[in-house]
Amino acid sequence: MVKLKRNKKWYKNLRGKYRLVILNDQTFEERISLRLTRLNVFVVLFSIGVIFMALTFILIANSSIKEYIPGYPNINETRQLYNLNILADSLILDIERKNKYISNIKNIFNGDTLVEDYLEIELAEARYDTIRNKKSINDSILRAEFENQSMYNLYFTESGQLKESNEASIKSFSFFTPLQGIITSGFNLIENHYGIDLVTSHNEAVKATLDGTVVFSGWTLETGYVIGLQHERNFISVYKHNSVLLKKEGDHVLAGEPIAISGQSGELTTGPHLHFELWENGTPVNPEEYITFY
Repeated sequence: MVKLKRNKKWYKNLRGKYRLVILNDQTFEERISLRLTRLNVFVVLFSIGVIFMALTFILIANSSIKEYIPGYPNINETRQLYNLNILADSLILDIERKNKYISNIKNIFNGDTLVEDYLEIELAEARYDTIRNKKSINDSILRAEFENQSMYNLYFTESGQLKESNEASIKSFSFFTPLQGIITSGFNLIENHYGIDLVTSHNEAVKATLDGTVVFSGWTLETGYVIGLQHERNFISVYKHNSVLLKKEGDHVLAGEPIAISGQSGELTTGPHLHFELWENGTPVNPEEYITFY
């Protein structure tokens, strides 16, 4: 009975009514008067707390404020990290495939076994009796193209003589005479004279023998003013002992276009002349066999 009375007294106190009055301190005039109970106060405070927490959660979840919370992950950074991981995996796979491709190209040239890119399979499931070696159309085209390009290359023999596999590739070009003159020193591989010397009058125009690009234009102590042209099909022409150079490196010239003025610059000269060299695939070629100089 005592306990029941205590519970009723507690509930009665919770439901007890109170008045909240706000007065003017000077005139004691009543401005606001509210009738409250303890239960109403608790309900109002609890409701305000719930609403405040809900608004706070919505604000943090839908704004960038959540990034300032310690330990909260950045969604954009996570997405970027995921994309970077995918990109890195793709790049690694692409590099591995390209390395295999380059390795196979080297093996083709060396005649070695090709590295196959295959999936790992169990030996028990492999049916070797069904394997057939088939020639790829692209591989056959690549081999034919490489053989045709290397068919006419020039090489040195063991004795130092020039070996020509076929001269059709060189004779297919129409070389322009770089300078009219008298040949005083011819092409001689044994004496390391990789061109010809043309004697001419002073200040004659030196012309490009083929269309090409200037790859060297400068001064050397032994050969004076030198200019070199790169032509198609790996042809290079060199003009030495000039007095003036008319083109600079990177210029594109046409066949027959003046590129220099003849002279006698450099230490290795005995008078006004032009030293002219013609190279194919890194091998010197005798210009007299393809160009008329007189």
